Amino acid sequence: MNITNKTVLITGGGSGIGFAIAKTLSDKNNKVIITGRSEGRLKDAVAKLNNVSYFVADVTKEDDVNKLVSYLNEQHPALDVLINNAGQAYVYQLDKQPAFEKASDEILTNYLSVIRLTDKLLPGLKTQGESAIVNVTSILAIAPAKNVPTYSATKAALHSYTQALRLSLEGTSVKVFELYPPLVNTEFSTEIGGENGIPPQQVADELLQAFEADTFDVRVGFTAQFWDAHLKSPDEAFKALNAGR
Repeated sequence: MNITNKTVLITGGGSGIGFAIAKTLSDKNNKVIITGRSEGRLKDAVAKLNNVSYFVADVTKEDDVNKLVSYLNEQHPALDVLINNAGQAYVYQLDKQPAFEKASDEILTNYLSVIRLTDKLLPGLKTQGESAIVNVTSILAIAPAKNVPTYSATKAALHSYTQALRLSLEGTSVKVFELYPPLVNTEFSTEIGGENGIPPQQVADELLQAFEADTFDVRVGFTAQFWDAHLKSPDEAFKALNAGR
């Protein structure tokens, strides 16, 4: 798809992968709106970017989402691209800590909030001549890691939803992309050794290439190799992923 002169919303756009995508797309002459919970972080991000604005919103709160949608309808009615990037993760072991509260936070942020925002913005996206939804899942949507067990489960759920959404929107103007990052060196991944991950700019660059080539499953870096290994032997790939965790 053509990815210039579009209007793009990125949730969790103030740092990490979201910030890198905002920079990459704004450099391609797109109008980018980033959203997140921290106004300070959003302000700092916008100060470093061109043609980017922000709106403070917590995507897990319905009132905030409604205000965000109203703002978009008033100020950016021709929204072309929705990038669902905001995420929440807890690092823990299922045999050592209770899971319910952590899983509840993760599933609201990583899965249910994506569905709610998509529901509210999809009617407008369908009126555009060419539009897109990008759901950011993870290498862990393919197989879970035991040290982020319920985070892995939410990304698997989002993967399943994304596949169904893509099939449902065949024949419309809305293209559905799934972005599967591996370990990325961001503040978000500090607890799981993020310093050993790829730079967030690599994720943004590969997403840009996927937009331009209409590659809907965007398996970034090592995720592509892991996908191939999983197809050959799911059990062996799962064991390798969890070795040493």
